[in-house]
Amino acid sequence: MASFLQNVIAGIETGSLYALAALGVVLIYRVSAVTNFAQGEMAMFSGFVAYSLWQRLSLAFGNTHVTYIMAFIGALLFATIFGFIVEKVFIRPALRGSLVGKMIITLGLIMIVNGSAGALFGTDTHAMRRAITTPSFFIGGLLIRPNAYFIIFLTLIIMFILFYLIRKTMFGVAIRATAENETTARLMGVPTAKVSSVAWIIATILGATAGILIAPATNVHTNMMADVHLKSFIAAVLGGFTSFIGPVIGGLLIGVMDNLVGFYISAKWRTVIVYGFLILILIVKPAGLFGKVRRKKV
Repeated sequence: MASFLQNVIAGIETGSLYALAALGVVLIYRVSAVTNFAQGEMAMFSGFVAYSLWQRLSLAFGNTHVTYIMAFIGALLFATIFGFIVEKVFIRPALRGSLVGKMIITLGLIMIVNGSAGALFGTDTHAMRRAITTPSFFIGGLLIRPNAYFIIFLTLIIMFILFYLIRKTMFGVAIRATAENETTARLMGVPTAKVSSVAWIIATILGATAGILIAPATNVHTNMMADVHLKSFIAAVLGGFTSFIGPVIGGLLIGVMDNLVGFYISAKWRTVIVYGFLILILIVKPAGLFGKVRRKKV
């Protein structure tokens, strides 16, 4: 029983990171009709910014949890500016272009951001584990890892705030209206250009949060977000691109299933088994678990 709970908790921990990144992907897609393939690279760059800030702050004030939190906040401020610039410079001019053109732009951003990170920060792997190392302990045979609970708790708070903004505020109404029909929303006075900018900023912050949280566990390098980025897209597809709650459920499902299958069946075959099962789900529900099939009337 303890092993089962241990794997479920570990799955929720990793799944929450997939969910954060997937929410950003879906938010951008719903508002801008753009599939941001560069989400992972943008998160990786923010992770490098967090590492650089943490390193300098640690030299000045010592390595404490406070310096990590300060670096965290500084990287999120950078992500805010980063998301705004990307939307303003690269995405907005292409919004009236073809779907393929938008896709090529985000694919090009992968190369630009990855190359920039390598040029500015180098291609070496940097350890950030001691940034938030908290001793683990056992309770009734269950290994308690405070870092895991911190990640889960912080992720839940971020998701709660985001869902509150979307469902209970005028800005959320503007996001939902733009996501439903941009042209109609614009005719009704919704500032769709501003909504798009804010959506990109929020999505970049969500991705950066996932990158910064995972950095102490995976170390910081140019490919640190490759696995998270891939699984966040799968989570978005599994949950449904037309739903905001879907990517969250999809991310948590992938995280938990990945751990349980790897522990109880086979670590070597878990990728095949998990994603084979996900494909079967999508065959039954092509729009995702919470997605809706939109039919056009003629």
